[in-house]
Amino acid sequence: MMPYVDGFVLAVPKDKIDAYKTLATTACALWMEHGALDYVECIGDDVPYGELTSFPRAVMAKEDEVVVFSWIVYRDRETRDAVNKKVMADPRLKMEGMPFDGKRMIYGGFTTLLRASDVIG
Repeated sequence: MMPYVDGFVLAVPKDKIDAYKTLATTACALWMEHGALDYVECIGDDVPYGELTSFPRAVMAKEDEVVVFSWIVYRDRETRDAVNKKVMADPRLKMEGMPFDGKRMIYGGFTTLLRASDVIG
């Protein structure tokens, strides 16, 4: 069975990176506790502003913001749905006062098409 992945792209103000890391650390612990297989947060450091499309354009990143790319891995879609339901109901996840503009966040769920471990063995 191929894993299921939730992916996210968002813009975080540079002066709020520490607050975002604190939030992400809490979120990581919750998702893993409730059944995620992996949780990754990445800060863009080679993310050029493209002429037509790019990560910064997609989230309307401003000069004082950095692009964050993250993903959460689950056993399958059913597990993802169950884990997300538990996390959203968990009182330890506080949604107010987020250190980024959630309206500009891009997210979605993805079925795995290919993994190196399946091809290379």
